Amino acid sequence: MPDFVRLERPIVQAPMAGGTSTPALAAAVSDAGGAGFLAAGYKTAAAMREEIAATRRLTSRPFGMNLFMPSSDDIDPGAVDAYRQRLEPEAERLGVGLGVPSKRDDDYDAKVVALLADPVAYASFTFGCPTPDVIRAFQDRGMTVIVTVTSADEARAASAADALCVQGSEAGAHRGSFANTLDDLLGVRELLRLVRAAVPLPLIAAGGLATSEDVAEVLSLGAIAAQVGTGFLRCPESGAGEVHKAALTDPRFTSTAMTRAFSGRPARGLVNRFLAEHSEFAPAAYPDVHYLTSPLRKAAAAQGDPDTVNLWAGEGFRQATDAPAAEIVAALTP
Repeated sequence: MPDFVRLERPIVQAPMAGGTSTPALAAAVSDAGGAGFLAAGYKTAAAMREEIAATRRLTSRPFGMNLFMPSSDDIDPGAVDAYRQRLEPEAERLGVGLGVPSKRDDDYDAKVVALLADPVAYASFTFGCPTPDVIRAFQDRGMTVIVTVTSADEARAASAADALCVQGSEAGAHRGSFANTLDDLLGVRELLRLVRAAVPLPLIAAGGLATSEDVAEVLSLGAIAAQVGTGFLRCPESGAGEVHKAALTDPRFTSTAMTRAFSGRPARGLVNRFLAEHSEFAPAAYPDVHYLTSPLRKAAAAQGDPDTVNLWAGEGFRQATDAPAAEIVAALTP
């Protein structure tokens, strides 16, 4: 069985790409008895290796690395161009140019090679499932392989993994779905039931889990651990920007919604002006839309503008505190 069943505390820190999941955060969660995670998304293989080394300097406890599967989206260039034209006024207002689509594989092959050469305890995958040979190679190197799923069908397709992260619709940031779709948005409790009936693998529950009562409930439903992301956003070890952290307590932001407006894939964030105005026009085109909006998001963050930046958050965002990560792990433990 995976090491997850032997965690001192049944808390997995969600791998949050874009700089939020720092070595300090992963190390603090692991030292507190949970499972800390780094996020390789949007980084080069070299940058991933540096973060692994930095985390090892901070902790001797097991931690994990999350990889994005390469995008297989069937991109409509005309739809992307139309969205570009729609966003031109946003770029002009912020004084930047829009981004240009680039590589679509997120340096995946190089990251696989790097992790096989220098394995960590846990390797998780988002946006799809690695091939059986990659899963076996990771397992042969002693890594516990976890695949994020959002349906029973995805769970069956990932049955060669050691464990599954069952991500409900309440979860913040990107859906880990194999497909770029907004269909079948099931809550984590119902999804746990369906996945448990589909595959005999250990399950990690994710989706709006913000209190020890939430964690106790998903454990009673058969999960071996709860994955929490939003709950760590405001802690001092988090790499989330100050605009993002402040928005989580700002009374102007009262709800979350799923959107493709920032990246071209469904992701849950606080409802701000950009999300409200552009969501219905954003094409299903990842990572092209991510590249397109990247300069906007960076400029908005630098200018202290919470209405133009992606404010990823799960439905339990109001429970997030600025306590140290170790205290959050303890508070979440039933």
